[in-house]
Amino acid sequence: MPLHVIVGAGPVGSATARLLADRGEQVRLLTRGGHGPEHHGIQRIAADASDATALIRHTEGAVALYCCAGPAYHRWSTDWPPLGAALIHAAETSGAVLVTTGNLYAYGQVDGAMTEELPLRPNSVKGQVRSKLWTDALAMHDAGRIRTAEVRGSDYLGAGTLTPFTAMVLPKLLAGRRGSIPADLDAPHSWTYVGDVARTLVAVAADNTAWGRPWHVPTAAPLSIRALATRAAELAEAPTARVATMPHFALRLAGLFNPAAREMLEVQYQLRRPFILDSSAAITAFGIEPTPTDNALRETIESARRSGGDRRTGTVAGSQADTAQRSR
Repeated sequence: MPLHVIVGAGPVGSATARLLADRGEQVRLLTRGGHGPEHHGIQRIAADASDATALIRHTEGAVALYCCAGPAYHRWSTDWPPLGAALIHAAETSGAVLVTTGNLYAYGQVDGAMTEELPLRPNSVKGQVRSKLWTDALAMHDAGRIRTAEVRGSDYLGAGTLTPFTAMVLPKLLAGRRGSIPADLDAPHSWTYVGDVARTLVAVAADNTAWGRPWHVPTAAPLSIRALATRAAELAEAPTARVATMPHFALRLAGLFNPAAREMLEVQYQLRRPFILDSSAAITAFGIEPTPTDNALRETIESARRSGGDRRTGTVAGSQADTAQRSR
Protein backbone atom coordinates (compact mmCIF):
# COMPACT_ATOMS: atom_id res chain seq x y z
CA MET A 1 0.00 0.00 0.00
CA PRO A 2 1.60 3.31 -1.07
CA LEU A 3 2.57 5.75 1.67
CA HIS A 4 1.49 9.38 1.40
CA VAL A 5 3.00 11.91 3.83
CA ILE A 6 1.08 15.11 4.54
CA VAL A 7 2.52 18.07 6.41
CA GLY A 8 -0.19 20.13 8.11
CA ALA A 9 -3.67 19.28 9.40
CA GLY A 10 -5.52 22.49 8.65
CA PRO A 11 -8.58 22.38 6.39
CA VAL A 12 -6.61 21.38 3.28
CA GLY A 13 -4.31 18.89 4.99
CA SER A 14 -7.23 17.24 6.78
CA ALA A 15 -9.30 17.06 3.60
CA THR A 16 -6.38 15.55 1.71
CA ALA A 17 -5.70 12.99 4.44
CA ARG A 18 -9.34 11.90 4.51
CA LEU A 19 -9.54 11.68 0.73
CA LEU A 20 -6.51 9.42 0.52
CA ALA A 21 -7.45 7.31 3.55
CA ASP A 22 -10.97 6.77 2.22
CA ARG A 23 -9.38 5.40 -0.95
CA GLY A 24 -7.48 2.86 1.12
CA GLU A 25 -4.11 4.58 0.88
CA GLN A 26 -1.63 4.67 3.77
CA VAL A 27 -1.49 8.20 5.16
CA ARG A 28 1.05 9.70 7.56
CA LEU A 29 -0.01 13.13 8.84
CA LEU A 30 2.66 15.33 10.44
CA THR A 31 1.91 18.28 12.72
CA ARG A 32 3.74 19.85 15.61
CA GLY A 33 1.16 18.57 18.08
CA GLY A 34 0.23 15.29 16.43
CA HIS A 35 -3.25 16.55 15.59
CA GLY A 36 -5.54 15.70 12.71
CA PRO A 37 -8.71 13.83 11.78
CA GLU A 38 -9.40 10.50 13.43
CA HIS A 39 -9.42 7.79 10.77
CA HIS A 40 -8.16 4.21 10.84
CA GLY A 41 -6.11 4.92 7.72
CA ILE A 42 -4.41 8.04 9.06
CA GLN A 43 -1.29 7.83 11.23
CA ARG A 44 -0.90 11.09 13.14
CA ILE A 45 2.64 11.98 14.17
CA ALA A 46 3.98 14.91 16.19
CA ALA A 47 6.95 16.33 14.31
CA ASP A 48 8.50 19.63 13.33
CA ALA A 49 8.49 19.57 9.53
CA SER A 50 11.13 22.31 9.36
CA ASP A 51 13.56 19.82 10.94
CA ALA A 52 14.95 18.23 7.78
CA THR A 53 16.33 15.20 9.60
CA ALA A 54 12.98 14.40 11.19
CA LEU A 55 11.06 15.01 7.97
CA ILE A 56 13.41 12.75 6.00
CA ARG A 57 12.90 9.99 8.54
CA HIS A 58 9.11 10.19 8.36
CA THR A 59 9.09 10.44 4.55
CA GLU A 60 11.20 7.32 3.93
CA GLY A 61 9.39 5.02 1.52
CA ALA A 62 6.70 7.57 0.60
CA VAL A 63 5.42 8.00 -2.95
CA ALA A 64 4.21 11.53 -2.33
CA LEU A 65 4.88 14.37 0.09
CA TYR A 66 2.16 17.03 0.35
CA CYS A 67 2.87 20.41 1.92
CA CYS A 68 -0.43 21.67 3.34
CA ALA A 69 1.11 23.73 6.13
CA GLY A 70 2.31 27.25 6.63
CA PRO A 71 3.76 29.43 9.35
CA ALA A 72 1.78 32.08 11.19
CA TYR A 73 0.97 34.91 8.79
CA HIS A 74 3.34 37.43 10.36
CA ARG A 75 6.21 34.90 10.43
CA TRP A 76 6.34 33.91 6.78
CA SER A 77 9.71 35.57 6.16
CA THR A 78 11.42 33.76 9.01
CA ASP A 79 9.63 30.41 9.16
CA TRP A 80 8.90 29.52 5.53
CA PRO A 81 12.50 29.23 4.27
CA PRO A 82 13.57 26.42 6.64
CA LEU A 83 10.30 24.58 6.08
CA GLY A 84 10.67 24.87 2.31
CA ALA A 85 14.26 23.69 2.46
CA ALA A 86 13.34 20.69 4.61
CA LEU A 87 10.60 19.69 2.18
CA ILE A 88 13.03 19.79 -0.74
CA HIS A 89 15.62 17.72 1.17
CA ALA A 90 13.00 15.15 2.13
CA ALA A 91 11.74 14.89 -1.45
CA GLU A 92 15.29 14.45 -2.76
CA THR A 93 16.21 11.82 -0.18
CA SER A 94 12.99 9.80 -0.36
CA GLY A 95 12.21 10.17 -4.04
CA ALA A 96 8.65 11.18 -3.16
CA VAL A 97 7.01 13.71 -5.44
CA LEU A 98 6.60 17.00 -3.58
CA VAL A 99 3.24 18.69 -4.17
CA THR A 100 2.85 22.01 -2.40
CA THR A 101 -0.32 23.90 -1.60
CA GLY A 102 0.33 27.40 -2.88
CA ASN A 103 -1.59 30.60 -3.46
CA LEU A 104 -1.73 33.61 -5.78
CA TYR A 105 0.53 36.03 -3.92
CA ALA A 106 3.55 35.54 -6.18
CA TYR A 107 1.75 36.96 -9.22
CA GLY A 108 1.43 40.33 -7.53
CA GLN A 109 -1.21 42.77 -8.71
CA VAL A 110 -2.41 41.87 -12.18
CA ASP A 111 -5.12 43.00 -14.55
CA GLY A 112 -7.57 40.32 -15.64
CA ALA A 113 -7.82 36.66 -14.66
CA MET A 114 -4.73 34.92 -13.31
CA THR A 115 -3.44 31.91 -15.27
CA GLU A 116 -0.52 29.62 -14.57
CA GLU A 117 1.42 31.22 -17.45
CA LEU A 118 1.69 34.58 -15.71
CA PRO A 119 5.21 35.62 -14.67
CA LEU A 120 5.90 35.83 -10.96
CA ARG A 121 6.06 39.53 -10.12
CA PRO A 122 5.33 39.76 -6.40
CA ASN A 123 4.55 43.20 -5.01
CA SER A 124 4.63 42.18 -1.35
CA VAL A 125 7.06 40.57 1.06
CA LYS A 126 4.77 37.57 1.39
CA GLY A 127 4.58 37.28 -2.39
CA GLN A 128 8.36 37.28 -2.56
CA VAL A 129 8.47 34.48 0.00
CA ARG A 130 6.00 32.37 -1.99
CA SER A 131 7.83 33.07 -5.25
CA LYS A 132 11.16 31.92 -3.85
CA LEU A 133 9.67 28.75 -2.38
CA TRP A 134 8.39 27.74 -5.81
CA THR A 135 11.42 28.81 -7.83
CA ASP A 136 13.76 26.95 -5.46
CA ALA A 137 11.71 23.76 -5.77
CA LEU A 138 11.36 24.14 -9.52
CA ALA A 139 15.11 24.62 -9.94
CA MET A 140 15.68 21.31 -8.15
CA HIS A 141 13.08 19.67 -10.38
CA ASP A 142 14.69 21.05 -13.54
CA ALA A 143 18.04 19.75 -12.31
CA GLY A 144 16.55 16.27 -11.99
CA ARG A 145 17.06 16.14 -8.24
CA ILE A 146 13.40 16.13 -7.17
CA ARG A 147 9.95 15.90 -8.74
CA THR A 148 7.56 18.66 -7.77
CA ALA A 149 4.46 20.69 -8.61
CA GLU A 150 2.48 23.45 -6.93
CA VAL A 151 -1.31 23.68 -6.57
CA ARG A 152 -2.61 27.23 -6.18
CA GLY A 153 -6.01 28.43 -4.99
CA SER A 154 -7.72 31.65 -3.99
CA ASP A 155 -9.43 32.42 -0.66
CA TYR A 156 -10.92 29.27 0.78
CA LEU A 157 -14.43 28.13 1.58
CA GLY A 158 -15.18 24.92 3.45
CA ALA A 159 -15.09 23.44 6.93
CA GLY A 160 -12.70 25.18 9.30
CA THR A 161 -11.47 27.77 6.83
CA LEU A 162 -10.19 31.06 8.18
CA THR A 163 -10.12 33.96 5.72
CA PRO A 164 -11.18 37.61 5.87
CA PHE A 165 -14.70 36.62 4.79
CA THR A 166 -15.12 33.75 7.27
CA ALA A 167 -13.56 35.79 10.08
CA MET A 168 -14.98 39.26 9.57
CA VAL A 169 -18.27 38.75 7.76
CA LEU A 170 -19.75 35.29 8.29
CA PRO A 171 -19.94 35.23 12.11
CA LYS A 172 -21.63 38.63 12.19
CA LEU A 173 -24.00 37.57 9.42
CA LEU A 174 -25.04 34.41 11.31
CA ALA A 175 -25.69 36.53 14.40
CA GLY A 176 -27.85 38.99 12.45
CA ARG A 177 -25.30 41.77 12.82
CA ARG A 178 -23.36 43.85 10.33
CA GLY A 179 -19.94 42.66 9.24
CA SER A 180 -17.07 44.92 8.24
CA ILE A 181 -14.19 44.01 5.96
CA PRO A 182 -11.37 46.03 4.32
CA ALA A 183 -12.51 45.39 0.76
CA ASP A 184 -14.37 46.61 -2.30
CA LEU A 185 -17.64 44.81 -1.62
CA ASP A 186 -18.57 44.62 -5.30
CA ALA A 187 -15.26 43.56 -6.87
CA PRO A 188 -15.43 40.05 -8.38
CA HIS A 189 -13.43 37.58 -6.29
CA SER A 190 -12.62 33.88 -6.69
CA TRP A 191 -13.43 31.47 -3.84
CA THR A 192 -11.77 28.05 -3.82
CA TYR A 193 -13.32 25.08 -2.00
CA VAL A 194 -10.86 23.14 0.18
CA GLY A 195 -12.22 19.78 -0.99
CA ASP A 196 -11.29 20.75 -4.54
CA VAL A 197 -7.79 21.67 -3.35
CA ALA A 198 -7.43 18.17 -1.91
CA ARG A 199 -8.71 16.53 -5.10
CA THR A 200 -6.26 18.55 -7.18
CA LEU A 201 -3.29 17.79 -4.93
CA VAL A 202 -3.96 14.07 -5.18
CA ALA A 203 -4.55 14.18 -8.94
CA VAL A 204 -1.32 16.11 -9.56
CA ALA A 205 0.73 13.79 -7.36
CA ALA A 206 -0.52 10.74 -9.28
CA ASP A 207 0.17 12.14 -12.77
CA ASN A 208 3.82 12.40 -13.77
CA THR A 209 2.90 14.57 -16.76
CA ALA A 210 1.60 17.19 -14.29
CA TRP A 211 4.92 17.69 -12.51
CA GLY A 212 7.28 20.60 -13.03
CA ARG A 213 4.63 23.32 -13.19
CA PRO A 214 1.94 25.07 -11.14
CA TRP A 215 -1.79 24.26 -11.35
CA HIS A 216 -4.78 26.34 -10.36
CA VAL A 217 -7.42 24.53 -8.35
CA PRO A 218 -10.73 24.16 -10.23
CA THR A 219 -12.69 27.07 -8.85
CA ALA A 220 -16.28 28.23 -9.37
CA ALA A 221 -17.15 31.54 -11.05
CA PRO A 222 -16.16 34.60 -9.00
CA LEU A 223 -18.58 36.36 -6.66
CA SER A 224 -18.21 39.70 -4.95
CA ILE A 225 -18.08 39.78 -1.17
CA ARG A 226 -21.50 41.41 -1.11
CA ALA A 227 -22.97 38.68 -3.33
CA LEU A 228 -21.29 35.93 -1.30
CA ALA A 229 -22.62 37.40 1.95
CA THR A 230 -26.11 37.72 0.51
CA ARG A 231 -26.13 34.10 -0.61
CA ALA A 232 -24.67 32.89 2.69
CA ALA A 233 -27.48 34.62 4.58
CA GLU A 234 -30.06 33.02 2.33
CA LEU A 235 -28.59 29.54 2.75
CA ALA A 236 -28.28 30.02 6.52
CA GLU A 237 -31.84 31.37 6.75
CA ALA A 238 -30.32 34.31 8.58
CA PRO A 239 -31.44 37.95 8.44
CA THR A 240 -30.61 39.88 5.30
CA ALA A 241 -26.85 40.27 5.02
CA ARG A 242 -25.39 43.59 6.09
CA VAL A 243 -21.76 44.25 5.29
CA ALA A 244 -19.71 47.44 5.19
CA THR A 245 -16.29 48.43 3.90
CA MET A 246 -13.72 48.90 6.65
CA PRO A 247 -11.78 52.13 6.00
CA HIS A 248 -8.10 51.77 5.26
CA PHE A 249 -7.18 53.84 8.32
CA ALA A 250 -9.12 51.43 10.55
CA LEU A 251 -7.05 48.49 9.27
CA ARG A 252 -3.87 50.48 9.76
CA LEU A 253 -4.94 51.33 13.31
CA ALA A 254 -5.71 47.68 14.04
CA GLY A 255 -2.26 46.82 12.74
CA LEU A 256 -0.70 48.77 15.59
CA PHE A 257 -1.97 46.10 18.00
CA ASN A 258 -2.53 43.01 15.86
CA PRO A 259 0.35 41.53 13.80
CA ALA A 260 -1.98 39.72 11.39
CA ALA A 261 -3.91 42.90 10.64
CA ARG A 262 -0.61 44.69 10.11
CA GLU A 263 0.48 42.06 7.59
CA MET A 264 -2.78 42.50 5.72
CA LEU A 265 -1.87 46.03 4.66
CA GLU A 266 0.54 44.98 1.90
CA VAL A 267 -1.96 42.65 0.21
CA GLN A 268 -4.97 44.96 0.22
CA TYR A 269 -5.00 44.84 -3.58
CA GLN A 270 -6.41 41.31 -3.31
CA LEU A 271 -9.59 42.63 -1.70
CA ARG A 272 -9.84 46.15 -3.11
CA ARG A 273 -9.90 45.21 -6.81
CA PRO A 274 -10.96 42.22 -8.96
CA PHE A 275 -9.15 39.05 -7.89
CA ILE A 276 -9.98 36.28 -10.34
CA LEU A 277 -8.43 32.86 -10.82
CA ASP A 278 -8.57 31.03 -14.17
CA SER A 279 -8.60 27.29 -13.47
CA SER A 280 -9.49 26.02 -16.94
CA ALA A 281 -6.16 24.20 -17.38
CA ALA A 282 -6.68 21.90 -14.39
CA ILE A 283 -10.34 21.32 -15.23
CA THR A 284 -9.30 20.11 -18.68
CA ALA A 285 -6.28 18.11 -17.52
CA PHE A 286 -7.84 16.29 -14.57
CA GLY A 287 -11.57 16.41 -15.25
CA ILE A 288 -12.21 18.00 -11.85
CA GLU A 289 -15.31 20.17 -11.91
CA PRO A 290 -15.43 22.94 -9.27
CA THR A 291 -17.76 22.32 -6.36
CA PRO A 292 -20.74 24.71 -6.62
CA THR A 293 -20.32 27.73 -4.38
CA ASP A 294 -23.64 26.99 -2.66
CA ASN A 295 -22.31 23.60 -1.54
CA ALA A 296 -19.06 25.12 -0.31
CA LEU A 297 -20.98 27.83 1.55
CA ARG A 298 -23.27 25.31 3.24
CA GLU A 299 -20.26 23.42 4.58
CA THR A 300 -18.64 26.67 5.72
CA ILE A 301 -21.82 27.76 7.52
CA GLU A 302 -22.30 24.39 9.23
CA SER A 303 -18.70 24.40 10.40
CA ALA A 304 -19.01 27.97 11.73
CA ARG A 305 -22.14 27.03 13.64
CA ARG A 306 -20.52 23.93 15.12
CA SER A 307 -17.65 26.06 16.38
CA GLY A 308 -20.02 28.67 17.76
CA GLY A 309 -19.22 31.07 14.95
CA ASP A 310 -16.05 32.06 16.79
CA ARG A 311 -13.82 33.63 14.14
CA ARG A 312 -11.94 36.42 15.86
CA THR A 313 -12.53 39.50 13.76
CA GLY A 314 -9.30 41.13 12.72
CA THR A 315 -7.04 38.15 13.37
CA VAL A 316 -6.98 36.98 9.77
CA ALA A 317 -5.03 38.66 7.03
CA GLY A 318 -5.03 37.60 3.43
CA SER A 319 -5.78 34.65 1.19
CA GLN A 320 -5.26 31.12 2.41
CA ALA A 321 -4.64 32.25 5.96
CA ASP A 322 -6.28 29.05 7.18
CA THR A 323 -3.21 27.05 6.17
CA ALA A 324 -1.25 28.80 8.89
CA GLN A 325 -0.97 28.15 12.60
CA ARG A 326 -3.57 25.44 13.04
CA SER A 327 -2.01 23.37 10.24
CA ARG A 328 1.26 23.02 12.09
